Amino acid sequence: EMGAPFELVRWVAEHGRLPVVNFSAGGIATPADAAMMMQLGADGVFVGSGIFKSEDPAARARAIVRATTHYNDPEVLAEVSRGLGRAMPGREISEIGPENLIQFRGW
Repeated sequence: EMGAPFELVRWVAEHGRLPVVNFSAGGIATPADAAMMMQLGADGVFVGSGIFKSEDPAARARAIVRATTHYNDPEVLAEVSRGLGRAMPGREISEIGPENLIQFRGW
């Protein structure tokens, strides 16, 4: 007994990868960011604060959805990237105090 649906096992064998969305924190704030993740092989992109901390969350969400759908079409990517207003502001790790860090590794 495999413990997994046979069709899923077959799909993984044929494609050489798992159909799993990578939920990672940080860095995705623009349609171009989301499109690049898709171009790199992601099956989907989760964007949280990149949308909600932007100047116009609804417009940015629509643009990111279109960018992930049409990630290989430069004309669509250029179109959805226009007029979005300011993206979520970035933060330098050196500017974040230790009381606000979740983990202390790599630096």
